[in-house]
Amino acid sequence: MERIIELKNISKVYRAGEIDVPALKDITVDIHKGTFVSFIGPSGSGKTTLLNIIGALDTPTSGIMKIAGAETSGLSTKKRAIFRGENIGFIFQDFNLISVLTVYENVEYPLLMVKETPREERVKIVNALLEKTGMLDQKAKYPSQLSGGQKQRVAVARALTTSPRIVLADEPTANLDHDTAFMVISLMKKMRDESGVTFIFSTHDPKIVGVVDIIHTLEDGIIMKSEEVTHG
Repeated sequence: MERIIELKNISKVYRAGEIDVPALKDITVDIHKGTFVSFIGPSGSGKTTLLNIIGALDTPTSGIMKIAGAETSGLSTKKRAIFRGENIGFIFQDFNLISVLTVYENVEYPLLMVKETPREERVKIVNALLEKTGMLDQKAKYPSQLSGGQKQRVAVARALTTSPRIVLADEPTANLDHDTAFMVISLMKKMRDESGVTFIFSTHDPKIVGVVDIIHTLEDGIIMKSEEVTHG
């Protein structure tokens, strides 16, 4: 199976006044294309820091990271932004939709920011994703007019707009009720199966932990355990 992410001896240290605060310590892990992977652990264990580094939102203090064969740990801020826009989608627990844009415009937004995509193609891509996520009939509404589950379905569509290799989901079901969370998880699995995108979760939610392929347990910035999950 193709490796989509390679982390080797990744560490992250933050400076707090005169004190160095280690957030990640010597993380080495491979993630394969098309898998559902979850990083779990208590608050402060380093989950979000690790997702931010994988997502090129932050840089490691030391170590080497490759995404789709490209070494990203040493890229400049501008090059990281370009790489992030072309290769990585994001889903957040608080949805992060733009309140003044409609559902359609929120999903279209990454195409306007990242790629010079002709309008006709944008229309085709956005409508197709809204149809797949069951939100096509809501495309003229604004985020304030949507339920939490609808907002997260829009967020899933938006994360896939640029055909990313990887989608990073930070506690994506934290603000959803039980049934809605299962619906969103099923939607993400369907999109993974259709497109081959790799989903990486940071979560405490047992509903997600129950459907992923691999679980990495973090504690105090260290991967304490990695285990494959057998389903059915």
